[in-house]
Amino acid sequence: MAKFQLSRREALGVLGAAVASPLLAQSGPTFPKGAIIRTLLKDMDPAELAGGATLFHEHMQLGVDFNAKFNAANAAVRAMNAQPGPAAAPKPAVEAPKPLPAAAPKPAAAKGPDIMRDADLMAAEVAKVKADGIACIVDAGHADMGRDINFIRQVAMKSGVPIVAGGGFYSQPYYPKEISTMTEDQIYRALLKQADDDTLGVYGEIGSWDEMSRDERKVFRAVGRAHVTTNLPVFTHTGIPGKGAIEQLDILEDQGVDPRRVLIGHLGNLTDPQVYVHKQICRRGAFVGFDRQGGNNDAQQVPLVMALLEAGFEDNLMFSADASSGYSKTMTVFLPKLRAAGASDAVLHKIMVDNPRRFLAFVPKRGRKK
Repeated sequence: MAKFQLSRREALGVLGAAVASPLLAQSGPTFPKGAIIRTLLKDMDPAELAGGATLFHEHMQLGVDFNAKFNAANAAVRAMNAQPGPAAAPKPAVEAPKPLPAAAPKPAAAKGPDIMRDADLMAAEVAKVKADGIACIVDAGHADMGRDINFIRQVAMKSGVPIVAGGGFYSQPYYPKEISTMTEDQIYRALLKQADDDTLGVYGEIGSWDEMSRDERKVFRAVGRAHVTTNLPVFTHTGIPGKGAIEQLDILEDQGVDPRRVLIGHLGNLTDPQVYVHKQICRRGAFVGFDRQGGNNDAQQVPLVMALLEAGFEDNLMFSADASSGYSKTMTVFLPKLRAAGASDAVLHKIMVDNPRRFLAFVPKRGRKK
């Protein structure tokens, strides 16, 4: 037990005293008068979240058919782009002997509880982040992804961790059928209703899958208009490898959205060593999301982040894991790799603590629904 606690402290040393440092907290960002961060349970002063990191893109509940839809959409994109699918198993050179008659099959083992359907289990998982220096989590789901906002509200109450609810419409493979026949005005009004009924603190993740479809452009325009009406920030899902990133920002800006209120997501998938698209987005004032971090293969994103830091864009970066469990992985797995590459505690503090608060804080234009 003592050994485990020591390794945890070593992992948290990436932020170390920097997260809790009163000096860093005092030198952190300033916010407009009246700015709040809207969590599910209450509106918070951004200063209340200065003592820990905020994960801007996670998932606590997805539909039971989410992965099947995801895999089918990816297969369709591969076929459209004439890319090979998963390799088939090679045929044996010699015909195998016929097997002996099989014994009666054993009954299937009972499946364990589903953490995404059990609020107590999910709350226990989420509560673990407090020990790892995390002060707030954004849930990036919405109804078309199979999320029940009441489930997330229960998790917030039971875990004691502030949760910001995302909302909107995800991307073409997940849209409700009626999206294709709805007008932009109807989608805009539906987005306002979601913001009120589900106590949204952000529109996101709002996505395009591969090349942006007509419906996705329509949804992005409506989201831009809903932002102007509510002031809620917006974060996006981009197709791999980052397709649509610039077009997404163009559409939102054309609707009157200040790029500083936008985060373009999944750009860790765009592994261009010159970080050309990343730099364009940063220069326009928007945030760049590295939001699939904390896994075994995320070392490839380290040079991209370091190139952006070298270019002076530390104010435009945010990290998260896009996870369904293990919500501390960004902190305990990815940040040590950045620190080993030369990123300072002060810079990592800014990215994990200050930047998400600047992104999420807004002056409401509509009151919180009682």
